[in-house]
Amino acid sequence: MAIKAVIPVAGFGTRFLPQTKAMPKEMLPIVDKPIIQIIVEELVKSKIKDIILVTGWHKRAIEDHFDTHPELEAQLEVNGKHDLLEEIRRITSLANFIYVRQKGPYGNATPILNSMQVTDDDPFIVCWGDEFILSDPPMATQLINAHQKYGGMILGAIRTENPNDRKRFGFATGKKVEEGIIEVKEIIEKPGVGRAPSNLATVAGFLFTKDIKPHLEKAVKEINDREPNYIDALRSVIKGGKTDVFALEFKNSKYYDTGSKLGYLEAVVDFGLQHKEIKNEFEKFLKTKI
Repeated sequence: MAIKAVIPVAGFGTRFLPQTKAMPKEMLPIVDKPIIQIIVEELVKSKIKDIILVTGWHKRAIEDHFDTHPELEAQLEVNGKHDLLEEIRRITSLANFIYVRQKGPYGNATPILNSMQVTDDDPFIVCWGDEFILSDPPMATQLINAHQKYGGMILGAIRTENPNDRKRFGFATGKKVEEGIIEVKEIIEKPGVGRAPSNLATVAGFLFTKDIKPHLEKAVKEINDREPNYIDALRSVIKGGKTDVFALEFKNSKYYDTGSKLGYLEAVVDFGLQHKEIKNEFEKFLKTKI
């Protein structure tokens, strides 16, 4: 079983306009590395070799980032910048990148459905292009291990008591099967303050099986006056009762929401404080501002 990963990256990134008018939000730098590369590197840690990027016409920069650049490589070679040359070549060889153009109504159910033309019948990981989990073991490894133990679909999750998160995430509740894992009986997208069924928010990474396809097709077909959402498909799966859905609370993890301005800045600061070239001077700078 060769598990692939899917990253939808066709969105417009309107929360970061005007910066994202010509630059994909997934290419925003966390110090010196774009968000999308961090996500890919975390997937590669779980030995995932095939990564499907569901793109749009305005996301060419992402494809270029993971492609070869002979002119740049030649220039780095001539200037003796061998460390940078090695890094540029490493990025290209991180994974086998497969590009699928998003077709259909705008909404996060659509790119997942589009990707299933190349996921075969195997389970596959889905990550969003503007958020990620750093964890030990890596995020995808935790999802795969849970699937191997329980079968079904696995939703990555974190605990949060922040009232504002009730307007940002889906929240799941259900029967506890072991510490950190529940069998999901209900999931509500952005329930609002005081309406969440639990404090378990589904974020950053999911493992789906082929059984989700008809439910995604239904969600996309029956959109009415709103965007088709993957949670609509999951609720249909749960209601059907033929495929189990579990929520896994990520262990030893740190969640980053780089799709929000504040979350993006928090990620830049955290990574800056760990960056081998600048961490000491950056820490000194921050202390002058506090």
